[in-house]
Amino acid sequence: MGKWSRRAFITAGIAAGGIVVFGVAIRRGDLSPKIAALVADEGDSLFDVWLKIAPDNTITAIIPHAEMGQGVHTALAMMLADELDADWSTMRFIEAPAVGQYANYTLGRGFVMGDADIPGWLVDSVDGFFHTITRAMKLQVTGGSMSVRMTGQIAMRVTGAATRAVLLEAAARQWQVETRELAVRDGRVRHAASGRSATFAELAPAAAELPLPDRPSLKRSDQFRIMGTSPPRWDIPPKVDGSAGFGIDVRLPGMKHAAVMAAPVFGDRVLSVDPSSVQDMPGVRKVVDLGDAVAVVANGYWQARQALNRLDVRFGGSGNENREQGDIFRQFANALDAADSLQTDHESGDADAVLAAADEVVDAEYRVPYLAHATMEPMNCTAWVRDGYCELWTGSQNPLDFAHAAAEALGLETSQVTVHNQYLGGGFGRRAFHDVAVQAARIAGEVPYPVKLLWSREEDTRHDHYRQASVSRFRAALDADGMPRAWHNVYVNKYDPEEAPHIPYAIADQRIAYVESETPVPWGYWRSVDHSLHAFFTESFIDELAHAAGRDPYEYRRELLAGQPRMLAVLDLAAEKAGWGDGLDDNEGRGIAIHRSFGTIVAQVVDVAIFDGKAHCKRVVCAVDPGFAVHRDGLAAQMESGIVYGLTAALYGEISIRRGGVAQSNFHDYRMLRIDEAPDIETHIIDGGGRLGGAGEPGTPPIAPAFANAVFDATGVRIRELPVIHHDLGAAGREAKDVA
Repeated sequence: MGKWSRRAFITAGIAAGGIVVFGVAIRRGDLSPKIAALVADEGDSLFDVWLKIAPDNTITAIIPHAEMGQGVHTALAMMLADELDADWSTMRFIEAPAVGQYANYTLGRGFVMGDADIPGWLVDSVDGFFHTITRAMKLQVTGGSMSVRMTGQIAMRVTGAATRAVLLEAAARQWQVETRELAVRDGRVRHAASGRSATFAELAPAAAELPLPDRPSLKRSDQFRIMGTSPPRWDIPPKVDGSAGFGIDVRLPGMKHAAVMAAPVFGDRVLSVDPSSVQDMPGVRKVVDLGDAVAVVANGYWQARQALNRLDVRFGGSGNENREQGDIFRQFANALDAADSLQTDHESGDADAVLAAADEVVDAEYRVPYLAHATMEPMNCTAWVRDGYCELWTGSQNPLDFAHAAAEALGLETSQVTVHNQYLGGGFGRRAFHDVAVQAARIAGEVPYPVKLLWSREEDTRHDHYRQASVSRFRAALDADGMPRAWHNVYVNKYDPEEAPHIPYAIADQRIAYVESETPVPWGYWRSVDHSLHAFFTESFIDELAHAAGRDPYEYRRELLAGQPRMLAVLDLAAEKAGWGDGLDDNEGRGIAIHRSFGTIVAQVVDVAIFDGKAHCKRVVCAVDPGFAVHRDGLAAQMESGIVYGLTAALYGEISIRRGGVAQSNFHDYRMLRIDEAPDIETHIIDGGGRLGGAGEPGTPPIAPAFANAVFDATGVRIRELPVIHHDLGAAGREAKDVA
């Protein structure tokens, strides 16, 4: 997938101005004839590429996103069904195939153009432009909390409304009446005056011959009948009864198993490998040199693993074998010290001048470590290469890219690779990277049978694509009332999204800048991406300013957010429901944080208890405003998931570099939050209006600062470096609180 950021999409959007001039040449057009054989059965009527109606009146939403626990198949089908006025009990779904027609053009359009009002005559050209870009980039992505707010809004709702319009038109023509005389509800069109009615299925063949309107009328939120409710999610029953198919579950006739060992030092290559060292071991079939890794194919996975452990192989060549974590943080510090290398991120007023003249300046430095994804289902892919074609069975956040990468590795065309996408046992950004699929394809290309490649947990931990480690430095000038007049922030390495370090607070003079400082550690999208670290930085520092001013942290934020009613409403709701200001026991503390990411505002209040020198999270109260909650239970579940994921990282998460590689290897030294440690979580939803926000990622950013701020409230110890588990909050904490 590469490092394709929102900034890159916006850069591409500059070229979109050309659409007005020559856009007719790149119209998207009706793609349904090109994909009918892939998604439609005999007798089905296909509308665009997103919807088909069967003769039995079942309606199928064709969803271009993977299911990894976020409930996306259900939510997107709800959006389509509501605009269509379908009977929810007749709705079905299939996941879109990994072909170019299902490239995520809606994501490109949504990022660059937002809710721009596009003239009807230009819609098809705009869509064609972004379809051309995303198809060329092999983007069929699930991530970035984009599914509902972009595919749902631009594809599902529009297709539902457009299909409803042509069904009405087909009925009007058939009955020789005006469309305004017709009504639609629960999958049936009715003409009250004559008493005639017809199901969607009866009208669909004729309707499918009509052109879909580019700008159909969409419902107002007060007209929704399905959106805003919580129908049972389609992915839950098969997960409960065991029938759900994950990549790790795939079984094929004659299938063999592969285990892999990558070079332990980043950048190293295979210098030598001796297949004869394992050729006499039971079940061993073949040793494959992958360049930066070696694989053993055997009759069973355990046999492959045992052979891999005995294989005579040497790695080297990168020169990174002496790199240590301390070296990396020293590198970051040196980069920040070099003022001439700073690149401006955001600037307003003259923060430097205000700071130079200020009587009171508060400064702080924060650090966060590398983080792994630690998906519960280890990375895996089953591949079968035969007769000039390749089939892949895996769980992917970008199936089209997986197909392209496998084809490139095998010297095939993308059309010669089929991806059978499965349920994902956790993604969080990790399954957007195609390394395991390329390995599986290359291994399968060496043998005449299908091969399932399964990474061990150790391989998964040590060869991830990691959330970056970073250092962030702050300086703020306080006025006589303790309010910030200037905000100065410099940090290491900018990724995505570009607005992550920006603050919502009314501070006139700001300077936010960064330095680039590359390391050999591979970077990857991690749940909420840069928001995961910048929320910790900024919400911790604003808390420090409140305490420096002798102010209540909640009231301090309120004053700085006075001009932002939606932010203020979310903050107030979280504080109210948490009982902000209510008394706590001596060993307890309460912290608050608010952050906007992926279009959604989330505030969280955390209660902690300190015992045995450690902080224990007791309760989290979450208030969230996504604009409108499409599936309310699903949104609450995603907030809970994001909180647990972020709390795990805040408490325990740390990937450290030792001798050029990752020191951690499994859950004994890369800990997960256990169920007996999980806090009580309550979520309160505000439908604040405006553009829809995401759900999968925005719950994660506020939890680390809210938790750290609660620790300070309980102990007087300010957590400026994660994870919290490294801090002794016993006697040192009591002493710090006494001083404070």
